[in-house]
Formats: sequence, structure tokens, C-alpha cells
Amino acid sequence: MNRSEGCQGMLASELPRGSRRSVAQAVRPGILHLFLLAVVLLTTGTGCLIPIYSGDPIRRAQQLIFTSEDLRAITDEWERIWFLDQPSHMTPFRTHGGII
Repeated sequence: MNRSEGCQGMLASELPRGSRRSVAQAVRPGILHLFLLAVVLLTTGTGCLIPIYSGDPIRRAQQLIFTSEDLRAITDEWERIWFLDQPSHMTPFRTHGGII
């Protein structure tokens, strides 16, 4: 082996015995177990970690009503912004426009 090649040209069997370590030996089992526990705990829950609505049924119903009213009001706000709520000056039938 040339000096310019360094360790890049060596095969795995040519490496010194202490430098060949498997992935399982490189990662400590404690860290791996903690990682797996965190993954299991985060994926087994349903929904968001912080609930958006209250746990009290009466208060939750009130919050749901407010949310649905807000969503309903979005269309009114959109029409107001784009001037779609203005009265139409066009008649449903055609007029001559001149003196009859």
C-alpha cells in the first residue's frame, strides 16, 4: 500500500481488530432503548398533544359553536372585501334606454 493512499485503500479485513465495530456495539443500548421508548410514546397517542378544545362538555360545545360561527362568517367577510355584497343596478329585463 502506498503512503498516499492512507486508510482509504484498506479492506475491512485489513483494519486493526479494535477498529471494526458493529453498529449495535457503537450505539449504547441505553440510548437506543430511550429512543425507542420516545418513538412509541409519541406515536401511540391520538390527536394533538395539546388539545384545542376544553375537556368540559359544556364549554367544549360552546367553543365548537363559536368556531363554526367564525367559519360561517368568513364568506361574509370575503364578499365584503371584494365588494360582492353590493346591490346590482342591472334590471332583470332589458330596457330601451331612450324615450318611448
